[in-house]
Amino acid sequence: MSRKLALLISVCSASIALPVHAQEAADPSDPNEIIVTAQRTSERLQDVPVAVSAFSNDSLERQQIDNPLELQLALPSTTLTYGNFSGTNITIRGIGSPVVAASGDAGVAIHFNDMPLISSRIFDSEFYDIERLEVLRGPQGTLFGRNATAGVLNIITAKPDLSGFKASGEASYGNYNAIRAKGMVNLPIGDIAGVRLAGMYLKRDGYTTNLNTGHKIDGRDYYSLRGSFKIEPSDSTRFTVSAQYFKEDSNRSRGQKQLCATDPTAILGCRPDQEAFGAINGDATAVGTLASREFLTVAGFGPLAAFALGSVYADDGNAYDTSINPSDVRKVAIDYEPTWKSEQITAQAELQQKFGSFTATINGGYSRSDYSSTLDYNLTTTRSILNNPGLVALRAAGAGGNPIANAILNSGVFRGNQICSSQFDPLHAGYLAGRISQCGDNTNENDYSGGHNEQWSVEARIASDFDGPFNFLLGGLYLNAKGRDNDYAVLASGFDYMSAFLGTVTAFGAGSPSLNFGMGPPFFHSDTDRSELKTYGFFGEVYFKFSDNLKLTGGLRYSNDKKYIRARQPFLNVLVPFGTSDVNALLLNFDGDSSTPGQQTFAEQRGTFDAVTGRVVLDWKPELSFTRDTLVYASYTRGNKPGGFNPPYDPNLFPPIPLTFKGETIDAFEIGTKNTFLGGELQLNATAFYYKYKDFQVSRIINRTSFNDNTNAKIYGVEVEAIVKPSRNFTVNASMSYLSTEISDFSTVDTRNPSNGRSDVVIIKDLQSAANCVVAPSVEGSVPIANTLALVNGFNAAAGGGLIRPAVQVPGTNSYGAFSLCGALGSFLRANTPAGTYLFDAGAGGGFFLPGGVERNLKGNELANSPNWKFSVGAQYDAELAGGWTISPRVDVHFTGESWGSNFNTIRDKISAYEIVNAQVTLTAPEDRFFARAFVSNVFNSQAITGKYVTDPSSGLFTNIYTLDPRTYGISAGFKF
Repeated sequence: MSRKLALLISVCSASIALPVHAQEAADPSDPNEIIVTAQRTSERLQDVPVAVSAFSNDSLERQQIDNPLELQLALPSTTLTYGNFSGTNITIRGIGSPVVAASGDAGVAIHFNDMPLISSRIFDSEFYDIERLEVLRGPQGTLFGRNATAGVLNIITAKPDLSGFKASGEASYGNYNAIRAKGMVNLPIGDIAGVRLAGMYLKRDGYTTNLNTGHKIDGRDYYSLRGSFKIEPSDSTRFTVSAQYFKEDSNRSRGQKQLCATDPTAILGCRPDQEAFGAINGDATAVGTLASREFLTVAGFGPLAAFALGSVYADDGNAYDTSINPSDVRKVAIDYEPTWKSEQITAQAELQQKFGSFTATINGGYSRSDYSSTLDYNLTTTRSILNNPGLVALRAAGAGGNPIANAILNSGVFRGNQICSSQFDPLHAGYLAGRISQCGDNTNENDYSGGHNEQWSVEARIASDFDGPFNFLLGGLYLNAKGRDNDYAVLASGFDYMSAFLGTVTAFGAGSPSLNFGMGPPFFHSDTDRSELKTYGFFGEVYFKFSDNLKLTGGLRYSNDKKYIRARQPFLNVLVPFGTSDVNALLLNFDGDSSTPGQQTFAEQRGTFDAVTGRVVLDWKPELSFTRDTLVYASYTRGNKPGGFNPPYDPNLFPPIPLTFKGETIDAFEIGTKNTFLGGELQLNATAFYYKYKDFQVSRIINRTSFNDNTNAKIYGVEVEAIVKPSRNFTVNASMSYLSTEISDFSTVDTRNPSNGRSDVVIIKDLQSAANCVVAPSVEGSVPIANTLALVNGFNAAAGGGLIRPAVQVPGTNSYGAFSLCGALGSFLRANTPAGTYLFDAGAGGGFFLPGGVERNLKGNELANSPNWKFSVGAQYDAELAGGWTISPRVDVHFTGESWGSNFNTIRDKISAYEIVNAQVTLTAPEDRFFARAFVSNVFNSQAITGKYVTDPSSGLFTNIYTLDPRTYGISAGFKF
């Protein structure tokens, strides 16, 4: 930690010895303390026996928290990061959303005005006109609509105020030409109804410079509108309805940077033992292997192998050997600039009716979201192909009248000497129908992520308010969520080239009079055509007061989730005539589910997951002379998150993987206390928790496909929150948390080092798929490495096709590696070695595939995105000036300790600790009618990394990183009346 930061922290903390939570402090003399609905009834925050943090609209603005990504800074035991496939992972107390599956569920439930949102784009939005934001930590289910193993984020928007006309507005301008404006108008209609309209607009230049073009990327162009209506015809009846819409059309980037220490052998692509600002070895990728001379030769294409784009043995270098990857995370050198489009509409209504001692509530609504994003896949630029030997040979052959060469040259992949890449196309035609993304002097690689999701839900609750010791709450929820065309695709010039090459050669071999054919789809496509979730649950709690200050709460919940997925992964599967605009018609003959006998265009999976969960809480309010309020509570909660489906796969190409992954179960034990001391000058809350986690869901990538497994874990921690107000004008807020997470016992393959460091293993890069497999003795050390090398080298020599190079030492692995064909090599070894000598994958479709690697036991490792230490300290002084004006300087310091980007806890997973310092000065007019503010966020321009994602062996095993915003500053002014 820098000396400047240490000094700032000491100044901010001078008046307290304990860290305090960054939420709005209630004036001890003011009866309007923070009111929350964490238990589905309005209560003072200090009376709720739950670990919950609450923020008002004012407190969010004071701490410069404009969006959910920034919210994590002020929350204990909480992190938030974007992910590789456009999703967002919020983690509370070590529990988040590590599953990569359309059928997966988040650990943290998101609610909009108490309505649960599934597959929402809420994390793309900005905060404005918020009544309250509540973050509940720990399993929830007996009160909130869906089970949540980690917690609940509930955004409560401001509703119409029937007391009179009100309006507010604010505009700001800052660096990066950032313009932000937001406003609100509140209009009563008579005495019983009202309308409230609010909105915001944000436009700024990009945070990142593309050195290739000089353009600024990673900018934003976003707006949002919200309207609400409320009617209260009597004290016992209230009806509210809210609708919110937002839209973004930006060049925001899903990932800021890729890290790689180049593997010169291309067996892996990136070294497993180092992190660096290098580039992948392109010969390790699917483009590098498929378009190599070695693959084309061994695949039987003979003299046509001269048309290959390169060699995996790097005789002429690799596509990325001239790439530039600056160490500054705000600089890139890319040839494909990002796009980001996001749109969501949400409508929600609630009717509340009191009947004597009962209150009935109906809450529900509808939400729809659409999203699409494209990104340079490797965040760098390949070298020029103008003098590529294979393309020079292709053009020469075409000039000489070679029909195959001319068909490829006229396929649409080329524009003159430039090579083109397909645009993502749900009809799967791409370049075959002239749908081109871009052309250039070098190959281009980009990916696409997008989809459409919608849902509707209804929830009903009834709660009692008896005078006696007994009360209850009962409720039920039904929710239907549907996804359509949730796609992830990787597009590359090399794929298009191989599509034209393979299609033309196949047509020639079949004696077709026309050679104008390609193989389609010409891009990799993980196609989730449809998904559906139908869920219902019944929940309730009973409350029994033994005395005025001792209460017992007991709750139960039954959940039932019915899930359906229709998906496939087509890639270079069918012969397509050039000019075909809809390849889907030809894909009717494609088998999308090789694990099921017969031919299915899609793999379809259905399943039902149900569970019974509950909680018990005992809370006590002792009467103590030295506190104004004290609450002590202890709770046990059983939480559950349903399971889901792994994506469809070919059992001949993968080791045995379950078609489904199991649901999670958590047993959570918690004790806590909430206190108000010194007549209200000090609020001090503390929580300690212990979690026993069963079947924690984790994800891994095998051969371009994400699969999910289950493991067990133990979690414990402590959280301390406080508010200190030593004088009427001086407030200090902060929080601190310590978190310990530990995987109990789980073995899996680390794709970055599939040999697991064993010196008797040979790592194989498969020429056809670019996946990695290994040749490993069944018992470590039982077979001399010389014998294994002789077998692998002997097979390669016999196979020919240029596979004559002996195995080489792979840096960072302690193992040898070689290019080969995993399936054929496996069959060869089975036929030429005694049974039990090598660690074959016995269940892989008759034994044609070697294991993906040697498993590593992760017992004792920490869970990803779970820093041990976090704290946040904020200090504000309101200096009163003449005439009723006030000037308020404020500083907020946030620290997040070291954590891991994955459960493997290797050097490449390390996420360094970071500090974020925000500062501002606000001048406020009498009665808060007007204000002006100067602000700086991220004062020291920390390049804070929030998450990491390691990609597939066929992509070269690079690491994507995700960061917080750089330093921003500006001025703002606003009014309120």
